[in-house]
Amino acid sequence: MGPIFSLDELMDMFRRRAWMIVAIIALGCVASVMLALSQTHEYESAEVIQIAQPVIADDLARTTVEGSSARRLQLIQQRLMTRGTVLEIIDKFGLYQNLPDLKDSARIDRLRRSVRIEGIAAAREGFSDDGTISVLTITARMETPELAQAVAHEFGQRTIELSKQNRIEQASKTLAFFDAQEQAIADEITALDNEITEYRNTHDLSLPGSLEFRREEVSTINDGLLDIARDRIEVERAMELAEKSQRPATAERLRGDYLEQLATLEAQRQLLMDRKQELEALIETSPEVQRQIGVYERQLEQLRDELSNIAARRTDAELGFRLEDQRQAERLTVIEEAALPDYPVTESRTRKAILGGAASVFFAFAFAYLLEMRNPVMRSAAQMERELGLAPVVTVPYLDTREPRRSIWARITSLFSSKRPGGGAA
Repeated sequence: MGPIFSLDELMDMFRRRAWMIVAIIALGCVASVMLALSQTHEYESAEVIQIAQPVIADDLARTTVEGSSARRLQLIQQRLMTRGTVLEIIDKFGLYQNLPDLKDSARIDRLRRSVRIEGIAAAREGFSDDGTISVLTITARMETPELAQAVAHEFGQRTIELSKQNRIEQASKTLAFFDAQEQAIADEITALDNEITEYRNTHDLSLPGSLEFRREEVSTINDGLLDIARDRIEVERAMELAEKSQRPATAERLRGDYLEQLATLEAQRQLLMDRKQELEALIETSPEVQRQIGVYERQLEQLRDELSNIAARRTDAELGFRLEDQRQAERLTVIEEAALPDYPVTESRTRKAILGGAASVFFAFAFAYLLEMRNPVMRSAAQMERELGLAPVVTVPYLDTREPRRSIWARITSLFSSKRPGGGAA
């Protein structure tokens, strides 16, 4: 059963609940005005940074800093928002000094929420997205225009400096890595050369072609042994002939000479035989020695090829480092510095107060209607006839038996009108 079905009933409800409605509206308007007055205006300032393309094309001179610009800028943003960096900026500009009880963690969280770093992707080439960023916008939101401008500019400058440091650091580390690799391989080559030299000296292979030289030496020794054998035969036959044809004294003297020649030939033969045996022993071990020498040479050739590749890469790394050091590669440049904002970005106080007052009016009438719905009393003959289908025979109006309250002005007027002129009775 609903109590409100006509405009008269609605107006009757407003008259009955007038004090409550006025009280709610008044309290709501006061609260809205106080809330609007307590609001602190905030200002925004933005610094725009462009990611400039390399001065020298990558085909001519390629930098060693790899990866998409979006990923590099994300890493820079993470470093910018670290606890130490944020506290340093807060102390530099004296932020939140009006809140002395605010903890460091709360101040850090406020500044992180007050600064936005947004990137705009570059135009795609074809259908692939290489993660390239063309423009970076850093927006700061602060209580005063000066602070907003200063904080946005500070974050922009730190972003540029961190980008430069990161690129130079990465290029420097790349160059240092290839320097170390080149030195390590050069040391390996030197050590292997020393090992090969020692192995050759151990196996008497100090000169190339030693095996062929030994075989030729054995052949020469064999020729020498053959000559010694021939000379020995000639001396022996001469000694036999002297014994047969000469006188005993002469034969004895010639025999001594021939024996001395035979002893000399024997000594020469023994010397050549020893050398031949030594060379033959070395020749027998030569296949294993040659195999090991081949292994050494292959290792040496492999190390030299690797050194050549590392040297080429080191040259590229050095060129990339020079590009980064001279800022000829990709770099960040400010195309729009943070400006001093003219107007706050927060909601108008007047608008907020008006909206609060309107909400108070709506809530007051809604609350009054809700109270009527919770107490559905039939207050008129029309309501009874509508709800019950019975027309009342007699309608007795409500009579207030209490003395009507007079206004203050009426009371004052009655006091003066009750006095007669002359102050006495007629």
